Amino acid sequence: MKKSEPSSAKSTLVVIIAVIALATGMSGTASAQNRALTDQQSLARDIFRELIEIDTTIRNGSTKAAEAVAARLKAAGFTEEDLQIVGPKPEKMNVVARIRGKGLAGPILFIAHLDVVEALKKDWSDGLDPFKFTEKDGFFYGRGTVDIKQEAAGLVANLIRLKKEGFVPDRDIIVALTADEEGGPDNGVDWLLKNRRELIEADFCINTDAGGGQTENGKRIRYNVQTSEKASVHFEFEVTNPGGHSSQPVKDNAIYHLSRGLSMLADFDFPVKLNDTTREFFTRLSRFEKGQIAKDMAAMTGPSPDPAAVKRVAEASPFYNSIMRTTCVATMLNAGHAGNALPQFASAHVNCRVLPEDSQEYVLNTLREVVADPQITIKVIGDLKPSPPSPLTPEVMGAIEKIAGEMWPGVPVLPVMDPWATDGLYLRREGIPVYAAPGMFFEIDPMRAHGKDERISTVAFYE
Repeated sequence: MKKSEPSSAKSTLVVIIAVIALATGMSGTASAQNRALTDQQSLARDIFRELIEIDTTIRNGSTKAAEAVAARLKAAGFTEEDLQIVGPKPEKMNVVARIRGKGLAGPILFIAHLDVVEALKKDWSDGLDPFKFTEKDGFFYGRGTVDIKQEAAGLVANLIRLKKEGFVPDRDIIVALTADEEGGPDNGVDWLLKNRRELIEADFCINTDAGGGQTENGKRIRYNVQTSEKASVHFEFEVTNPGGHSSQPVKDNAIYHLSRGLSMLADFDFPVKLNDTTREFFTRLSRFEKGQIAKDMAAMTGPSPDPAAVKRVAEASPFYNSIMRTTCVATMLNAGHAGNALPQFASAHVNCRVLPEDSQEYVLNTLREVVADPQITIKVIGDLKPSPPSPLTPEVMGAIEKIAGEMWPGVPVLPVMDPWATDGLYLRREGIPVYAAPGMFFEIDPMRAHGKDERISTVAFYE
């Protein structure tokens, strides 16, 4: 927010996030299983169930889910002017809703996506169907329970409540539930920005598809606010060779060249580069950690980071390592044309997750230096499109910290740069700051998003 905004506009964010976070009327320590559900919790659960049981994988699209959401919002009193179903494809539409405010400041945009990754019933445990909403042993199971239909359901339920209670904020509240976040650009937030930007134009965005509360062994360990994210770019490593009969092998073998190059890549680490977000993340986390890891986190955030401390922190967690530096990893291999012939080609697909400050040219040149083999050609697949980090604005961060502190006392609130990408990238590129601050905690071990038996705890949802 701008410093010239009225104080009432500054306080609006606290009010809105409080309503979004506390609409169920439960404290962070309350047990959902031990009390009857409120009407608001029942509504949220019903919306959640409906969304989970609509298959919104890429083959089916999100339109049915968008229409289901729109029907509920229309019944709650949203007019056609403030409720739009739009998109480039009939089967993959987005829904955008708005609650009109007093106009004392620019709108706040909340986003989540309706599409989910593919899931097969045979891959899930007995008794669980990824597209059936199942409540079992204190958890809700189904594809999208973590990524990210639980947040979509929460946003819709709270929009309905705000409308029915006649709440008029100081500024507009916009909620966009989008398609194809899992499937790439040209739809969802990207399409809205290019084609219907007026629907989602905002001072800043609260993204529910990143950051958030994390639990480990049932204990809340941190609440992350994502203010930056890495961008993804792919490379193809390829070696070609005349080949020949396998009975007469030679040292000049396409597979061997590629293998040596990949071994060099496996042993290589890009340099550590901390930005405002990651430096603040490790600084704050060091105050809650204990022992050597706490000392190391504190030591690595100073003007002259201790290399030994940096190395220990990187080795302590793949996540810590991934937010310190650009990373590149081989993900697919292809080689040879016959079992009794020397290979005429060998190729590897390499995925890189790139820091906002690193360019595509820098990454490409570094990879060439690392493999150090002129016979390995490296081609870029696609185009790196990084986004700038969002500023750690006190008005936004302060509001989030206030509500999180009331709901979950003692849980550290940390700004974080995620090593994966979300729709927040498109907004940041267009000058709309994004703060990923969902309302629910999820397990980090095992991380079930996109995987088998995806689930969220009932307590986390009802909070």
